[in-house]
Amino acid sequence: MKFNELGLKESILSAITEMGYESPTPIQQQSIPYLLDNQGDLIGLASTGTGKTAAFGLPLLNQIETDSKNTQGLVICPTRELCIQISRDLVAYSKNIRGLSVVPVYGGTDIVKQIRQIERGAQIIVATPGRLLDLINRKKIRLGEVEAVILDEADEMLNMGFKEDIDSILEKTPDYKNVWLFSATMPKEVARIAKNYMEDPFEITVGGKNETNKNIEHHYYVVKERDRFQALKSVIDFNPNIYGLIFCRTRRDTAAVADKLMAGGYNAEPLHGDLSQAQRDRVMQKFRTKTLQILVATDVAARGIDVDDITHVIHYQLPEDVENYTHRSGRTARAGKKGTSIALINTKEGRKIKSIERIIKSQFDLKKVPSSSQIVETQLMSMISGITEAEVDASRIEKYMPMLMEKLEDYSKEDLIKRFVATEFNKFLSYYENSRDLNANERSGKNDRDDYGSRKRGGRDRDRRDRNDSNKQRFFVGLGRKDGFNHGALLRLLCDNTGVSKGDIGKIDILDSFSFFDADKKETETILRKMQGVDFEGNVMNVEKTKNRDENKGGNSGGNKKSYARRSGGGDRSKRNDGNRSSRRRSYRN
Repeated sequence: MKFNELGLKESILSAITEMGYESPTPIQQQSIPYLLDNQGDLIGLASTGTGKTAAFGLPLLNQIETDSKNTQGLVICPTRELCIQISRDLVAYSKNIRGLSVVPVYGGTDIVKQIRQIERGAQIIVATPGRLLDLINRKKIRLGEVEAVILDEADEMLNMGFKEDIDSILEKTPDYKNVWLFSATMPKEVARIAKNYMEDPFEITVGGKNETNKNIEHHYYVVKERDRFQALKSVIDFNPNIYGLIFCRTRRDTAAVADKLMAGGYNAEPLHGDLSQAQRDRVMQKFRTKTLQILVATDVAARGIDVDDITHVIHYQLPEDVENYTHRSGRTARAGKKGTSIALINTKEGRKIKSIERIIKSQFDLKKVPSSSQIVETQLMSMISGITEAEVDASRIEKYMPMLMEKLEDYSKEDLIKRFVATEFNKFLSYYENSRDLNANERSGKNDRDDYGSRKRGGRDRDRRDRNDSNKQRFFVGLGRKDGFNHGALLRLLCDNTGVSKGDIGKIDILDSFSFFDADKKETETILRKMQGVDFEGNVMNVEKTKNRDENKGGNSGGNKKSYARRSGGGDRSKRNDGNRSSRRRSYRN
C-alpha cells in the first residue's frame, strides 16, 4: 500500500512525498484510513520508532478547517523535546496547506512569546501538560471547539505523575471531541484513562502489547557494581563507530557519567532537566547533525529524540519501571533500520532482565565484556580502515611530497607503520595494557560489593549509602502501588508542594501499600509541614519522619517496613476527601 491510496488531501501527499515518504508503516497503514473515515475514539499501540506521529498527525491535518483560527486539534505529550519534535513534523507535513498554524507550548521558555503565537491563531496546539494547564488557567488557550485530542506517549505521561493535569485538561474540552490515544505500552493506568475519557475506542495493536521493535538486538553484560563505568568505556571502545544514547536513572548520574566520558576524551554530552532550554536545544542539534557521537540522558529528557541512525542504546542503569525499557530501546532501529540495545547490570539484577524479557517478548543475549586485546584490535582496524578509505586530494599535498619523501627515506614500511601506530595509539594501548577481566558471575552477588563499599547481605541492605547518609532523613508515606502511586507522582507532589528540588530527593521505595523516600535533612520541617493533607487521586497523604540508624541505636536503618505496614493500615486509604482536589496542587512545569 502507498500513501496515495489512504485518502489524504493532495496538499499533504505532496509534502510527505517531498520528504521521501512512500509506503506507510503498519501503525500508519491501520490508523490513517480509520481516522479519515470514522468519527470515533482510537487506541494505537506500537513500539517506539514505528511512525506514530504520522499515524495521528496526517489524519489530524486532513480534517483541519483553515478558515477558522480557533484551536481544533490538541496534541498532549510528556516532554519538551517530544513537543518540539511533533510540532516540527506537523509543520513539515502541512507546509503546502495555506493558513494552517501549529503552535508548540512547553515550559522552560518564554510564555509571552507562546501567548502571542496563540493569539495570532493556532488551529493545532502541541503541548506538555504543565504549561498547557497554565495557559488554560490564564484564559489564553480555549478548548471549546477542539474536535480531536491526541494523547501521545500516554504511558510516560502517567508515569511522570501527570494524571491529575490530564484530567483537568480533558474536562475543559467538548464532550463531542474524539480522543486518540497512542502509546508504546498499555499499563493499567493508561487503560484507566481510556475507560474514563473514551467511548468504545477502536484498538490497533502493531505487534504485541509492550513488545519492542523486532529489528533490535538485546544484549546484557554482568559486571560488579564498582566496574560499571569501566565496562561502559569498554563497550564504547569496542564499537568505534557508535552513534549512541546512554540512559541513566537520575540527573546526577547523567551529569557524572557524561563528565567522566568527556574527561576521557569521548565525544559525549549530557541531556537532563537541569539544563536550560537553550542548552538542551544546542545539545540536541549537535546530536541530530552527528557532531556529537554520544548523548547521555535521563528517561524523561530523551523522550522525543527522533533520530533515525542511532546504532546503540546503552542502559547504564536499568530503568526503575521495567516498562520504560521499551521506550529506551525504541530510540534505535527506527525507520526500518537495525540497532542494538545493551544493558549493564550488576550481579543481582538478573531477575530484572527476566522481567523485561516477559514484557517485551524478546530474549536477551548474555555477552562478555570485550577483553583488552579485542578492544585494541578493533580500534586499530577501525583506524586503518579510516586511512585506507579516506579520499586523497593529491593536488593539495603534492608540493609537500618531495620534502616528506626525503625526511622518511631512511625508514622501512614496517618502521613507518609502527611509528604511526605508536604516535596515534600509545595512550590507548597504555590504558588497556594492564586491564583486568570485568565480567562477573550473576550468582556471585552475595560476594559482590556495591559502589559504596558496604557488603550486601541477601539483597536487604542495598542502597545502604542513601539510608545511612548523615545528611539524609527517611520519610514514610501512607500510599503505595495499590493506590496508583509511583516514583513520578511522588517526585511531582514533593517538588510542587514543598519547593524542594529533585536533587535533594534521594532513594525512593514504592511498596504495595506504603512508600519511603529520603531527602536532605534541612528540608525535614518543610516536607512535614507542607505534605500533610496533600491530595493524590482522592487519597489524603500521610507523611511521617522515620528513625535513622543512629537514632535507632543500631536498629533497622531507613525505618522498619513491617512495623510501618501494620501502622499504615493499607496506606491510610480509608482517609478520603470525597474526590475534592486539594487547592495546594500546582501544575508540574516541564
